[in-house]
Order: sequence, then structure tokens, then C-alpha cells
Amino acid sequence: MIRYFGQTRILVAVDCIIFGFDGDHLKLLLIQRGFEPEAKKWSLMGGFIQPEESLADASNRILKELTGLEGVYLEQLKCFGAPERDPIERTIGIAYFSLIDINKYQKQINDKYHAEWFLLNEVPKLIFDHEEMVETAKRQLRYKAALHPILFELLPEKFTIPQLQNLYEGIYAATFDKRNFSRKLLSTGLLIRQKDKHKENSKKGAFYYTLNKTQYKDKFQSFLNFVPNPESLIL
Repeated sequence: MIRYFGQTRILVAVDCIIFGFDGDHLKLLLIQRGFEPEAKKWSLMGGFIQPEESLADASNRILKELTGLEGVYLEQLKCFGAPERDPIERTIGIAYFSLIDINKYQKQINDKYHAEWFLLNEVPKLIFDHEEMVETAKRQLRYKAALHPILFELLPEKFTIPQLQNLYEGIYAATFDKRNFSRKLLSTGLLIRQKDKHKENSKKGAFYYTLNKTQYKDKFQSFLNFVPNPESLIL
């Protein structure tokens, strides 16, 4: 077998950053690492790429093995390659991220590695450079949420304005005025009000809405009105 002469072995790993929305809160999925170093510490879902695998195949395999999740869309985020990021061997980490509906996937999650959802403001200390990975993924998520309809993939087919506000506030770590948010949202003309109401949280209830997906393709930029400091999203 021909090899490159005089080159040092470098490992390549994949780390999966899974954000989820449960209808009220945005959360991050973590596991307890199963081996040393940092065994039992909270970690992203990570593992080494095998010689016969593509990056996409490895990320899907690792996520399923460590959490039970499968069929989740994963998007490559960034490579992390600081020389000392792993104390055992030089390892390049390739991060993938995803945003899912927790209620849709909850039954898939196993407890082999104690997979657990954490509120974004209650995330425990993570191993290695995983906190940097999460912060990078948050920035990318905010950028994509401003320019693409990904947030609506997390909501049921019909949803309430309070649910949508909860999601936006979770994504942007900001608090929006309820009346302003509702007024701006309805002014886009992109929501179709339904006849029925969600009455779990109040007797008066909140009307359900659906997204006009045809109009969204033409007018998606109207949702930039909800983004705090949109110029900060330029990457």
C-alpha cells in the first residue's frame, strides 16, 4: 500500500449538535461521555469516522448509536482543529447541527448514554471545545432562522402565535413584546387563521394559524422584522 511519507496520523471525529423545540422551550440534547478522558461528563454526541464512511454516514451512525435518533437532517457546521482540543491524540472535529421537533422524535431516544434535553440557559459544563461548538451553532441557527423557513419545521401544522413567539425568543435569546410581535406577524399576511382555538393555557384561548407556504417563498424577508440587529447575522 502506498502511503504519504513522513506524515503524522491525525484522527477525525464528528460531533452532533441537536437543538430541539417542545412547543414551549428551545433545548439542547446532551449525553454523558462513555469513555476516558472525561468519562461521565456531559458531551455532544461524538465519535471517530471509520475508513469506509463518508462524513454524512458517520454523523448519522454516531447519532443513532449514542441517542437512538435516526432520520434527522444534519447540516455540516464547521471544522474545529486546535492542536490541543483533545488531550489524548491530535483530533480534527467536524461539527454537524440540527433543529428538530422534540415531540416528533422523543420516543426514539434511548438512555444508553443518559441522553437528556437541557434548556439553553441551563446547559452544564461540556467537555473539550464543545461549548465553542454550541455557540457557533447558535449563531448559524439564528442566521438560518432569519432567512429560511426552518422554524416552521419545528411547529405542528397549525400553531398559535404564543408558540411561535416562544420559538423566536429561544432562538435569539431575546424577549419580544407580545403585542408588537403579534402585530408584526399578522401584518406579513403569511399566516392563515383557523376557526379553532388552543385553550390549554387560558379560557379565552388562542387561535390556531397555518403558514401560507406559497406566499412565504415570495415574502420570506418580511420575517427579518422579528430579528434583533439583523446586520449582526452577516457571517
